[in-house]
Amino acid sequence: MSLIARYLEEHGVPTVVIATARDIVEHCGVPRLLFVDFPLGNPCGEPYHLDQQRAIFDQALALLGSATAPRTTQEAGYRWSDGERWKELIFTEEQPFLSGAAHDEWMARKEAYRKLRQDGKL
Repeated sequence: MSLIARYLEEHGVPTVVIATARDIVEHCGVPRLLFVDFPLGNPCGEPYHLDQQRAIFDQALALLGSATAPRTTQEAGYRWSDGERWKELIFTEEQPFLSGAAHDEWMARKEAYRKLRQDGKL
């Protein structure tokens, strides 16, 4: 989505990206970002919370009109109603969703990627 936003901007179409993965989206250099501190897959609000979803969308539209500099990021200011336990599952060195051979394969791919970056091949 971030690269599409940049493409559209280069061709005269203003964009706002509503996202949950702030570091990734900012790294891609989107012109305007509304950051929502929710689990991945929920950038526009919690399921069935229509008022919250509308408010987030309204914030995105307001950001479209108010951003004065490239790469403007605004935080939506919402927190997930069930607390922040979801972050413990995502932002951890352990990968609880992987075990055994799957974990070992994931670690090997991660190390291969680091080596490619170090060697300037990525």
